[in-house]
Amino acid sequence: MNRINYLFENKKENILSVYFTAGFPKLEDTVPTLRCLQANGVDLVEIGVPFSDPMADGIVIQNSSQVALQNGMSIRKLFDQLTAVRVEIHIPLIMMGYLNPVMQFGFENFCKECSRVGVDGMIIPDLPMDDFLAEYKEIAERYKLEFIFLITPETSEERIRLIDSHTNGFIYMVSSAATTGTQTSFDNKVDYFNRINAMNLKNPRLIGFGISNKSTRDMVCKYSSGAIIGSAFIKALQETQDVEKGVKLLLNSLEH
Repeated sequence: MNRINYLFENKKENILSVYFTAGFPKLEDTVPTLRCLQANGVDLVEIGVPFSDPMADGIVIQNSSQVALQNGMSIRKLFDQLTAVRVEIHIPLIMMGYLNPVMQFGFENFCKECSRVGVDGMIIPDLPMDDFLAEYKEIAERYKLEFIFLITPETSEERIRLIDSHTNGFIYMVSSAATTGTQTSFDNKVDYFNRINAMNLKNPRLIGFGISNKSTRDMVCKYSSGAIIGSAFIKALQETQDVEKGVKLLLNSLEH
């Protein structure tokens, strides 16, 4: 069983997924970051492939991508870093990247490398679903990779049900139509959260974009299987320039 499916089968609530940009703050921080997140109880990790034009990301993650690229991070370098990662990392890993660098690397080659190093799934936010179904789904399935789709408050019910029918991992619920970043409250999103829950989808959901403290994490966990944290962790790494201190700072902010 894919590690993503195993996680959601065995943990129904309060799942914590954390995103970080590979190669940030330092080029060789990828595996130490995974090690530290796992040791501190994080359930799932999204490894961000840095890109010069990350359209879904706010300024914090954009800046981390620029630093990572300047540090020398590339898809090839990232796969080299992850070659032996499954010796010590057992939590699910998802690659989060944009279509342009993935296509330059070669979609099938990307999937093959993900499979080789033990990555469980991928998120490519700018890959249209119709294109995925027509050209890429069969390749992803061949390499046993779960493809995770994003939905927003603007996504139609028809599209959500289509995504649900072609998903076998979880659905990434974007809290708002804006880019990633921190928010102070999700009170105005309750109708959206309730509407999705009322659809009785077959896949579990995680909510991301804007979660940065205990109150916002607790709020989204009421309406989903858990929370995805990105910008808040990148900020913690920016502030500390140290993986271990950054993880502790993030988890402290989510728990108190």
